[in-house]
Amino acid sequence: MPRDRLREFLRALSDRPEHLWPDAVIHHGFRVALLLGVTVLLHFLFPQAPAPDFPHFERGQIPTEDVIAEQTFSIPRSDAELQQERDEAAAAVPPVFRYDPSAVDTMLGRVSQFITHMDSAAAVGDTDTERRENLRRLLSDYGFSVNQETVDMLRAPQNRAMLRRSLERTIREELPREIVSDNDFNDNPVPQWRIIREGSERPVDRNSVRTQTMLYSLADTYLPDPSPPGLASFQRLVVVRFIDGSIKLDRERTSIARDEARTNVPTSKGDVLVGERVVAAHEQIRDRELERLDAYRMHMQQTGALGEGLPRYRQQAGMFVLNMMILSIFGFLLLFYRRAVYDNVRHVIVITILVAILCAAAAAIAGTDGPTELVPIAFPALVVAALWDGRMALNLALVMAALLAFQEPFNNVSSSMVLLIGGSAAALSVRVVRRRSQGLVLGVVVAAAYALTCIGLGLLRTRGAGDVLTCIMWGAANGVASALIAMGFLPLFEAFTKITTDQTLLELADLNRPLLKRLSLEAPGTYAHSINVANLAEAAARSIDANALLVRVGAYYHDVGKMVTPQYFIENQARGRNPHEQIDPKKSAQIVRGHVLEGMKLAEQAKVPESVLRFIPEHHGTQSIGFFYDQARQANPDADLNPADFAYLGPKPQIRETAILMMADSVESAMKVLQDPTEERIRALVDRIVDAKITQGELEDAPLTLREVARIKEQFTSVLSGMYHHRLDYPATRELTSTPAPSDTAAPGASDTAAPGD
Repeated sequence: MPRDRLREFLRALSDRPEHLWPDAVIHHGFRVALLLGVTVLLHFLFPQAPAPDFPHFERGQIPTEDVIAEQTFSIPRSDAELQQERDEAAAAVPPVFRYDPSAVDTMLGRVSQFITHMDSAAAVGDTDTERRENLRRLLSDYGFSVNQETVDMLRAPQNRAMLRRSLERTIREELPREIVSDNDFNDNPVPQWRIIREGSERPVDRNSVRTQTMLYSLADTYLPDPSPPGLASFQRLVVVRFIDGSIKLDRERTSIARDEARTNVPTSKGDVLVGERVVAAHEQIRDRELERLDAYRMHMQQTGALGEGLPRYRQQAGMFVLNMMILSIFGFLLLFYRRAVYDNVRHVIVITILVAILCAAAAAIAGTDGPTELVPIAFPALVVAALWDGRMALNLALVMAALLAFQEPFNNVSSSMVLLIGGSAAALSVRVVRRRSQGLVLGVVVAAAYALTCIGLGLLRTRGAGDVLTCIMWGAANGVASALIAMGFLPLFEAFTKITTDQTLLELADLNRPLLKRLSLEAPGTYAHSINVANLAEAAARSIDANALLVRVGAYYHDVGKMVTPQYFIENQARGRNPHEQIDPKKSAQIVRGHVLEGMKLAEQAKVPESVLRFIPEHHGTQSIGFFYDQARQANPDADLNPADFAYLGPKPQIRETAILMMADSVESAMKVLQDPTEERIRALVDRIVDAKITQGELEDAPLTLREVARIKEQFTSVLSGMYHHRLDYPATRELTSTPAPSDTAAPGASDTAAPGD
């Protein structure tokens, strides 16, 4: 039972309601719920209501009057400015260093241990070679890379003693004078430092502090003059390896001081007092003036001054209602003028998703102070234009441009124009692209529209060349990205909505596709017939504004099932060979009728979309395979024959395009046996075949008017007259084109082997 209710609910969502309760309530209620859902989403994305009574200016405008502050307000710093100010304040805080009184003893211990190890290594071994090797190995273990001359120099005890005395004097004399490590010195470029020593803190000039690098040169002064060659160089290596600074950065105290400096940075740049001029008349609006105006507007809105004291909830309620009414414009457009789209729940869901994506993207861009040129209004417009048509996409673009222009971040003329023209260009540009691989062309068209808009606004607002160029670059990036993303996701939208776009149809119309290639090789007669029918049907479709491309593609695939048994169809038979003469008429009818089912299987395996698949059964409808029915009755007049065994299974054509193909298929087949195809005889043949379809009721489900049928017949006559017009009878080829002798004609009835209209 719950499953049945779910099925009824889903049916009510997609089918046009016949009853008010519950079908109409479910059907329309679901769409109203989607409308309210998008409105609620928009309300949370743009919570700030616009200020209609506040003067709106854009960069480059020149106000004619002064704007005077009616209330005192502050000019807030932007997030980027505040962060920069805080970083600068923190960087200006003097770092705090602490003197390490144990540094002298620690360094002396390190040096003494190292020299003692050298003394031991130099004394161990029976030969000079062993002692040299021991000393070299020790130095290598300590990380020193020295040559043999340095090793020989250090073997002398007096040199090691000289090194010890020099290093100890350097440590005792220089480290108490405060030495800082090179890393701490380079990481703290602030001119003034503070050093804590023996409980007191004093400021010092950074440039007066000695570093480790200075210590290398100072250590040289403690060596006797002259000293052994190489000793000074080795002493520097020892200083680098063992001696650190005696003052160390107090990271915790420095961090606390810098955090306090960051906190103390004011969040506002300053105040504008009551009666003070916010912007001056007759002066161009620049970034500074815009900043002051925005701060003034925000203050007036927060205090309720612009709403004459109205509560905030009333402003929000009004904003909600107006947003909903703007969105309803497109909803009513679908209801009254695109009912097929409105009734299809999949179509409505896709449109809702596209609108929600656009609103979310616009809110994200506004939240990061991004340019309006980045709002991807081209994305939904391109998708809708590709799935349905440019007119519907243009209406959506106009509605969305109006909706976003009503929101506070985009409530100005420049933003409105950018959104309007960008969306409109995208909606109208789909007609210039014939394949998905040409998606970049769409981006170029939209980018060009953005560029012209930016140039026009630049001239109107006296913007600088740099601002105009930046606007063009953002618009170009948006146009190209929107086009590529739209074309990339289009197959997904096609699969969900079950809509076949023109781009997909053009790809299916490629005669080199595997299925059509097989048809040309395995059933060449059927292939040629399909091409002729496609040309005929496409011309007829254009005459009544039907989907000519869909008809052509449907004609290419309508007889692919004949590949399974091509020899049983007249267009593929060799002269004089008719396999139907060897089998029962009922079996022949089954074979002929079976090509529809086989065609459906082959087309489904080739992933042909449903909109093209329907041409395979509908182009035959429920027509009778009369030739074999008459044969069966003549062979056994007393047999109880079921007419359904000699008829196609249908359905009858449901759309104009499949009805056109049915008529074109029958007319093209009949033309093969028409003698002396003059225009009058062709017109009579077309009238007879089309009128027969109407009489038999095959076209009763197709939405064709009598006027459209008349245009179709006229187009058939025109095209066929051009295809089968008389040509000059050249003497050199007269013998080849003359009527063959009776003995050379096909077997009786061979031209009628296939059912009429097949």
